[in-house]
Amino acid sequence: MAYLITKRIVWTKLACGVFSIGLLPGLTAYPVLGAERLTLSAGILEESIPIDSLEKYAKTGEIDDDLAVYAKYANQTQLTQLRKVLVTSIPLNIVNISQFLYTSIGERLLERLGEVIQTESRLSGFYAIRAALILAATEPNNLTLLNILRKFPTRSISINLDRSLEIAATLQDLVNKTQNAVAHINEKSQLKSTTSNPTAGLLADIKKLGNFTWKKQTITLNDQFRNRIFPADIYLPDVLNPRSIIVISHGLGSDRSSFAYLAEHLAQSGFVVAVPEHPGSNSEQLQALLAGKSQTVTSPREFIDRPLDVKYLLDELTRLSQNNPAFQGRLNLQQIGVIGQSFGGYTALALAGAKINFEQLKKDCPDIKNSLNLSLLLQCLAINLPNIEYNLFDPRVKAVIAIDPINSSIMGSASLSQIKIPVMIISGSADTIAPALPEQIIPFTWLTTPNKYLVLINGGTHFSTIAESPNTVVPLPIQVIGLYPELARSYVKALSVPFLQTYVAEQQSYLPYLSADYVNTISQQPLPLSLVKSLTLEQLQEAFK
Repeated sequence: MAYLITKRIVWTKLACGVFSIGLLPGLTAYPVLGAERLTLSAGILEESIPIDSLEKYAKTGEIDDDLAVYAKYANQTQLTQLRKVLVTSIPLNIVNISQFLYTSIGERLLERLGEVIQTESRLSGFYAIRAALILAATEPNNLTLLNILRKFPTRSISINLDRSLEIAATLQDLVNKTQNAVAHINEKSQLKSTTSNPTAGLLADIKKLGNFTWKKQTITLNDQFRNRIFPADIYLPDVLNPRSIIVISHGLGSDRSSFAYLAEHLAQSGFVVAVPEHPGSNSEQLQALLAGKSQTVTSPREFIDRPLDVKYLLDELTRLSQNNPAFQGRLNLQQIGVIGQSFGGYTALALAGAKINFEQLKKDCPDIKNSLNLSLLLQCLAINLPNIEYNLFDPRVKAVIAIDPINSSIMGSASLSQIKIPVMIISGSADTIAPALPEQIIPFTWLTTPNKYLVLINGGTHFSTIAESPNTVVPLPIQVIGLYPELARSYVKALSVPFLQTYVAEQQSYLPYLSADYVNTISQQPLPLSLVKSLTLEQLQEAFK
């Protein structure tokens, strides 16, 4: 029985660890383990661990007889990690915690946790978990997992092992399929590379800076029709001839500084770069939520406003090119590309022609509690929008790069298949926010455009390509960001330039760089890189076997 319980604890940690990622990055590495006692329930069988045993171990490193029963099934690294997790302070206060947990996304996450972490009467732990988090956050610098356990408002916490095993089985299936899909993509990329004829000059690394100098200026846009005021940074190369324009759209809770490194690199490569701030889904919005000034992480309306921000920005650049000497003769408004990450990836795909798919949302969102895809919590907000035709497509956009995009339900196969322009999808295999398989790999197979590329950063996370912003609300721990983010960012720079030069600036000489051969020349450990230009659902299904 002890072995069975311990095995189930491991699965519970694994499953609930995924859920906890959404409770603001780094909130907790593991869910609540107990109050006075942690009770592990499997049918009519129960085992329990005193919370005092965990506290003694966390503070002194001593494993008493109660904890020893379970500690023998863990190695020293796992035990050391547990001790650290129990006492590590989380840099959030009561306002931060309570504001997030009362949003619709926060409550959905609590519902999931409550299915596994229950009260001593085996009722949902929804309210008890929220109360424990808020009570622990009232004590300055004492929001630790150990204190959260102590604040749980029942004498014991029941871990529903049967439900946790169901979740773990779903998680394991997702993990296995993702690993098989990633292995297939890596093999296909290597095969393509070794069987093709390397093109001369591929060893030249275009991650290096371009020769153009540039200046940055910030403009303020005022869309009176939408009552929306937002800034945009414009990076202008010091040239007098018209240059192609690249728009960069940041993700949820981020801002326009998050991809400044990429904007600078593209400007040095000769592109005009425009980086708007999306006011309803940026770091300021997240800060307002955590400060108690807003009631939502973001509004469903952001699925409409974000693409409209880009369209309005392009309209404004058109006006500036006609009336402002600093812009006259320097903007090629017929050659425009868009890059977006996460929510920004959705934004780029919407501008490329993928419509909001209300039928897919109606199908997927009622069953959201059984999904391990955290991005659906955001995507399913859109089901609250009026079900009408939104004109988000912009024919001025000639190609898009979507980094870790969210799109599986908000767009689905029916909408993504309508995109006609070139698309590059960049995915991190270790992304737990917008998982690679359901959000990038399978959606890539839905694309019908003849010029499409799937780039896989093996080991990349949802945050690998994002530079830390000076406006960061909650600092992300390295475990969330992942290893060597500077390498992931160098990949984005190395591949965005030839893609945009080829399909936006219409410089076909850059096409050889969009190949498995070139990817192999820049790929490095510990984040090896792969690229494929074709992939089918049938191939993936075969890989799953």
